[in-house]
Amino acid sequence: QVLLVESGGDLVQAGDSLRLSCAASGVTFSDYRTAWFRQAPGKEREFVATISGLGHLTHYADSVKGRFTISRDNAKSTVYLQMNSLSPEDTAVYYCAARRGARTTSASDYDFWGQGTQVTVSS
Repeated sequence: QVLLVESGGDLVQAGDSLRLSCAASGVTFSDYRTAWFRQAPGKEREFVATISGLGHLTHYADSVKGRFTISRDNAKSTVYLQMNSLSPEDTAVYYCAARRGARTTSASDYDFWGQGTQVTVSS
């Protein structure tokens, strides 16, 4: 069982940067691929970024490519999402997710989820 706890969400202005963290416990963290998803009000949960267990491979949604960076520190069992050049369209609840296995951008393929952290970007 993987326990995931996100933090770092905040109210920021357009153009600002923010870093989200997701701390894991209960497992050997490097065994798990992790990902960030987000869900805006009235919209479906959407893929943001994913990183392999050892951190060598990353993949991003087109909407965040070049602005967001996913990384992980397995010694701290933590995955990060550095978000730059934020816009109001990035406003959402951001979720951390984990799974064992190959890369996937489908939320239904992830077995473990955090509770989410709110990111609000004002114009």
